Amino acid sequence: MERARRARQNRLQYYRPYPKQAEFHAAGATHRERLLSASNQSGKTWSASFETAMHLTGLYPDWWNGKRFDRPTNGGAASVSAELTRDGVQRLLLGRAGVADEVGTGSIPKSRIVSMRPRQGVPNAVGSIIVRHVSGGESTLVLKSYDQGREKFQADTLDFFWLDEEPPYEIYTEALTRTNATLGPVYLTFTPLQGMSETVMRFTHDEVAGTHVTYMTVYDALHYTREQADAIVASYPEHEREARAFGKPVLGSGAVYPIPESEITIPGFSIPDEWPRICGMDIGWDHPTAAIWMAHNRDADVIYVYDAYKRAKQIPAVHASAIKARGAWIPVAWPSDALQAQKDSGKPMRDEYIAEGVAMLPERAQWEDGSIGVEPGLQIILNRMSTGRFKVFAGLEDWFSEYRIYHRKDGVVVKKMDDAMDATRYGVMMLRYAKAQTLSTFEPFRESWRG
Repeated sequence: MERARRARQNRLQYYRPYPKQAEFHAAGATHRERLLSASNQSGKTWSASFETAMHLTGLYPDWWNGKRFDRPTNGGAASVSAELTRDGVQRLLLGRAGVADEVGTGSIPKSRIVSMRPRQGVPNAVGSIIVRHVSGGESTLVLKSYDQGREKFQADTLDFFWLDEEPPYEIYTEALTRTNATLGPVYLTFTPLQGMSETVMRFTHDEVAGTHVTYMTVYDALHYTREQADAIVASYPEHEREARAFGKPVLGSGAVYPIPESEITIPGFSIPDEWPRICGMDIGWDHPTAAIWMAHNRDADVIYVYDAYKRAKQIPAVHASAIKARGAWIPVAWPSDALQAQKDSGKPMRDEYIAEGVAMLPERAQWEDGSIGVEPGLQIILNRMSTGRFKVFAGLEDWFSEYRIYHRKDGVVVKKMDDAMDATRYGVMMLRYAKAQTLSTFEPFRESWRG
């Protein structure tokens, strides 16, 4: 009984994160702003409460590779309302509100809790916590709620801030401002039910330096069996499924491909040798060069995206090496801008890749009539997705990270973070040139390149 009591009052000692939670923690070592975009009831708030306890106490476990403080800290934590802050953030940090015996059964060890100041006007709610740090000093955590408004977040300089549930953008930027002097971490944990909001866009689309997003699905929550996770996914309405089960913001009518990610995702498998393959390539420098590999099951007329590559600010030789490693015989579809002469060499980028031994197709990506229209490609891919004839292997995060935010504004496709999407479209445009792994189908292209 005594061992059980001590364990209940020192949960921090026994915390072990799931792989996705560990990824979220580790990102704090290199990224100031982090988002854990997760499914409902997956442990997102749980994991952030333990990180907060570590920053307050200085009790970092041996396995910890995230952000560290070696001194007492001043931190902040908040949620949507005073009641939700009490029942969520406060409960996980301290234990159930209003139950004396529960104090110290949260993520902050009971022996480290010095005092708690109540929040006025909210029964059993705490406004601040004083915690004993391993250095001998004391840390402070203030608890707030979004419904107090931005002005209530204008407080002293803080070392870190945890926002549980999605905040309005002005609340988020104010929390970020509170940590500007220390350049301390700001981390968010929520299920993106508001879709592609301004807050979500900061992490998924705006390419803000120092930001990191971790997606955690119901299948990443290891307290569920596969069967239980399947049942949870099936229980959600289709229009909420992507957000509630997979932690993915829904674009709604603005999505270029308004198809739930779950409907096109399949487990990876070994591609049969007889299936023709093609690689679509988008060339960049500041924005990434992307290559997407597809196999075509001609009998069923299904395209499978089975591999993806993205890297920025690398010379063609680096990209060429990665492309050839996945099959030097696979034809590569490329865009018309690869014909532009380079400033340093005067040669088209296409020729540089040919010189590196990449199997570049003789012609730029185009339709059979010679046109290069974007919309026909988007509609063909969308039609295939809608009819079950376009599938993507699970785990291709370089591909899915763009798919989730690929959208239109005022009817026009937004040209940001779309390199993998463009590469996919080029491959589909030139699918008629896809080749199986045989010498006889490869040799004609070799001769044309030599010429």
